[in-house]
Amino acid sequence: MSTARVSGPRIGIALGSGAARGWAHIGVLQALEETGIRPAVVCGTSIGALVGGAYVLGNLGALERWVRELNWGRFLRLFDVHLVGGGFIEGERFVDAVRGDTADVDIDTLALPFAAIATDFHTGQEIWLQRGSLFDAIRASIALPGLFTPVARDAALLVDGGLVNPVPVSVCRALGAERVIAVNLNGDIVGRHGATRRVEPPACVDGATDETDLVGRLSQQIVSTLRSLPGAENMLKARPRDARPGLLDVVAGALNIMQDRITRSRMAGDPPDVLLAPRLAQIGLLEFARAAEAIEEGRRCVRAMRPALEDMLR
Repeated sequence: MSTARVSGPRIGIALGSGAARGWAHIGVLQALEETGIRPAVVCGTSIGALVGGAYVLGNLGALERWVRELNWGRFLRLFDVHLVGGGFIEGERFVDAVRGDTADVDIDTLALPFAAIATDFHTGQEIWLQRGSLFDAIRASIALPGLFTPVARDAALLVDGGLVNPVPVSVCRALGAERVIAVNLNGDIVGRHGATRRVEPPACVDGATDETDLVGRLSQQIVSTLRSLPGAENMLKARPRDARPGLLDVVAGALNIMQDRITRSRMAGDPPDVLLAPRLAQIGLLEFARAAEAIEEGRRCVRAMRPALEDMLR
């Protein structure tokens, strides 16, 4: 770890939502420290909350090692697919795997001010999670509707914060940041979903079960669950490769459009001092096993923006 700056403006970093593209935040934070910039305020939405939480705990290196070893087989073993509770996946196994042997902590006890952003499902209100269990806050912030089940907290039902504030610049300022670096993971993805190359899970043996078999089992479980829904047969009919996008393409594309438009609107009203926008359109919503690409792109983005970062510190 490089020596951080001890003078100059109080820097905040707003780590945006973006599912699997969020591993780029690891590269961003590492490259910033190598440049001599260590944020004094950390705020994150969804995957940004997860990586930001690891950073404020001092566990970024451990998280990087874990995600670099993540493959399709390990990824699929984290999930219990069902439609109970408003989502396919409970999410606890995923957060527990990221957490590893690290003990949970109260957000109030962290060395740096930290907030995870969630959305109140019933009211649409933006919720800043700044107290209580760090990992419970992360779990609420990553509750992507339709994928992870919502989280009950303080009489509210919480879902992914990307619905209301995908890149939480305003939260950084409210927590005392004098300069804000924003990391937008979704700046180049609108219209690209389904047009980029698709990566098939590699076949390799892990014990007695290979990853291709796990993908098949997961797909069968999802299809079996969906077949029980009214009108499911039409939804699941096979279409030609060049036909209209499939169900997951439509859902992912809609989320991309929504988050891009909300991000543009929020940052127009409260622009960051420096905007980092890694180019991540080639990484799909759930391609968590492509961490090496995302991390390197995060680092590249910081290098490209170094003049702007240095200017911010003057």
